[in-house]
Amino acid sequence: MLPPRPFLLPALLAATLGACSTTAGGGKPQPGAHEAFDSANTYSRNFNHSPAQACEAARRALLSQGFVVDRAETDVVEAHKYFQQDESHEEVEFRAVCMPQTRGEQQTVVFVNAVQDRYALRKRNNNASLGVSALGSVSLPIGSTEDSLVKVASQTLQDPNFYKRFYAVLERFLPDRIERPAEPSTAPPVQSQLFELPPSPPPSPASETPSERPPVRPVPPPPVTVEPAVPTQPASGG
Repeated sequence: MLPPRPFLLPALLAATLGACSTTAGGGKPQPGAHEAFDSANTYSRNFNHSPAQACEAARRALLSQGFVVDRAETDVVEAHKYFQQDESHEEVEFRAVCMPQTRGEQQTVVFVNAVQDRYALRKRNNNASLGVSALGSVSLPIGSTEDSLVKVASQTLQDPNFYKRFYAVLERFLPDRIERPAEPSTAPPVQSQLFELPPSPPPSPASETPSERPPVRPVPPPPVTVEPAVPTQPASGG
């Protein structure tokens, strides 16, 4: 068997690297934090109550589960809760936003989101400083250790059952009476006057309007008597 020729080694090496790169690029993608943007209603739910009623029910639901409410308004509620597991400390921040529904028969949509932060206990060495008048300040490795919590992970909770349980508790705190928005008025708008006119005084009881006065009958003029003219005698001549 003849040994491989020297000029074939670079070609074989290039083919091997190309096959490796093809397998790595065309194989199964590595898992990562990629958003799917699916149509599931995990982070939102529609309700028939008004936004103010839905957010108030969300606030009561979080309080009933031991959350500390940081912000409570008519359209947003923010709360947090602490958990301790062995040497791991966890904190859950919950946020609910209540907005009017734009389509459908329901009038409110509630958007929820929960973020879980994880802290770990870390030890830190503290060196003691010793002051000497001739040498100044000298640090000696005879200090103590101090424990502190350091954030090691943070993620958005994606368990649908977690949010389903929250929606179930929220529905228990919704009131029986449903608030409805006021119907728009159909009356024509009142046109404002540039100059306000003083109010006219009310008519006095003694005065009568022309329509209430009795009709006036015309009075005939008095008859005119004409006296007969007396003839004058001519003056006699003297």
